[in-house]
Amino acid sequence: MAIRKIVVLGEDEVLRKRARRVDVFDKRLRTLLDDMAETMYKADGVGLAAPQVGILKRVVTIDVGDGLIELVNPEILETEGAVVGTEGCLSVPGRRGTVERPERVVVAAQNRNGKEIRLEADGLLAVCLCHEIDHLDGVVYVDKMIEDVTDQTEDEEDEE
Repeated sequence: MAIRKIVVLGEDEVLRKRARRVDVFDKRLRTLLDDMAETMYKADGVGLAAPQVGILKRVVTIDVGDGLIELVNPEILETEGAVVGTEGCLSVPGRRGTVERPERVVVAAQNRNGKEIRLEADGLLAVCLCHEIDHLDGVVYVDKMIEDVTDQTEDEEDEE
């Protein structure tokens, strides 16, 4: 396993491109998934999409505290409700903003071996799934941001 360089918004157009579907489930894919998980944990993130490490493949890793989730070719099938919350991104360091996301999602995907899986999620996991799947379509949270709260967050921390 290896730590990969996280692409920062504005450095590379890879973050603005649509990732390609994965059709081959081989050692290279398993290595990518392993490296992405290691990179995500090292950066203290809760999710990472392959384009964030410069790879245009529909692959994401997520861990919101309940263990590692690996998704290949994820697709949102259903959404319900709406919540507004603060988000950040490993590819947009030092910045945070409020974004509206579905409250609940149902996602279909494949695991590292190509087996079909289905996830139903709410709360932070639902937000993270939407955020990472957006990355696969060249969308970064700042594109959906309602308000930049970077300075507000820092001001609140200064007051504590």
